[in-house]
Amino acid sequence: MIELLFSSVIARFIRSGNLEIALPSGRSLALGDGTGEKIGIRIVDKRALWRLILHPTLALGELFVDDRIQVSKGSVYGFLDIISRNIGWGAPSFLPLYSQRRRLLLWLQKSNDPKRSTQNVGHHYDLDGRLYRLFLDSDQQYSCAYFESDGADIEEAQLAKKRHIAAKLRLTPNQRVLDIGCGWGGMALYLARCCQAHVTGITLSKEQLEASRHRSKAQGLEKRIEFRFQDYRDVTERFDRIVSVGMFEHVGLPDYDKFFSHARELLADNGVMLLHTIGRLDGPSPTNAWIKRYIFPGSYVPALSEIMPAVERAGLVMTDIEVLRIHYAETLKAWRERFNARRTEAAKLYDERFCRLWEFYLAACETGFRHGGLVIFQLQLARRLDAVPLTRNYIELAEAALREAEGRAQISVAEAAE
Repeated sequence: MIELLFSSVIARFIRSGNLEIALPSGRSLALGDGTGEKIGIRIVDKRALWRLILHPTLALGELFVDDRIQVSKGSVYGFLDIISRNIGWGAPSFLPLYSQRRRLLLWLQKSNDPKRSTQNVGHHYDLDGRLYRLFLDSDQQYSCAYFESDGADIEEAQLAKKRHIAAKLRLTPNQRVLDIGCGWGGMALYLARCCQAHVTGITLSKEQLEASRHRSKAQGLEKRIEFRFQDYRDVTERFDRIVSVGMFEHVGLPDYDKFFSHARELLADNGVMLLHTIGRLDGPSPTNAWIKRYIFPGSYVPALSEIMPAVERAGLVMTDIEVLRIHYAETLKAWRERFNARRTEAAKLYDERFCRLWEFYLAACETGFRHGGLVIFQLQLARRLDAVPLTRNYIELAEAALREAEGRAQISVAEAAE
């Protein structure tokens, strides 16, 4: 009975692609229109079928990690790509209570107070640093890259991302910058080297803090950069510029007003802020259940309609919005391929189960950015309407100047390392 129910449900939304599912009884389902790479999966037991019907967004990842869903042909990415292409934005139509459940989950969003924020960050970012070095670029940029051309690799695209953001900040030498969620310090190091800025980078990851301080010292930039273990709510100084890349997803919906109002307090009267965050195009929706439980606890991916009211209430002026489409899908593709190429090393750091979890995470996120309505919002904010030029030409001009500064900075970094 359960196999018949599962078969009728999944056949309703897998209309394209070439998917074969081996059921626990040994019976096989052929789904899709037969186009593309053939993907085969095996579902090991009947309880897994019940779980997939009742809670697909959580169960799919759990069952793969537990080896109760096995890929027999193709890859987990190929499987998730078929699922994502057929579902598109939102949830499958066979979930009759989805819209009501979606509204309830949004209402139940918890505030990420400082203690919970520290715990959430530590869950993901305090993993063994060697893991991230297996698949990130040499600067350890763990956020969406900016692919200026089809042939760009991950190193070029991550450098272009930093350049693009710096151009929007319109920095002049010796201005003070606050980097909220500074990661392994790459953005702060870039702004100090190429823009001669004084940067304060804050993080809630002890592993990232230690690595950032080590990098700053190795490059002779201790006088220009200060890295702190600090919550953004505890910062009190004022800054000429504020930048935050890939951190806003961890703020939490109930704390948006607090985030933007505090950012305004910290920003100089003629200051500029650049917020780079994952966003969604399909309207407000709860975070994928599996991602929130196993990868990014406390996370929330906002729609623009959820960000703007908080920006307006804070008294900030929106001076520019850019939507980066597909760029994160290409970034995740590079990470996924690099991780898979060094999977054996990852298994030595952790184990095979962890590798399945990480493989599923990277593949699921990539398909979300290709087919699921996920994008990057780059929001430029200010306290004054005239804080930036009236047209966007200055961004391209600033990027050209920064390319020259990058060349000079390479020499100074090499000298500092000697």
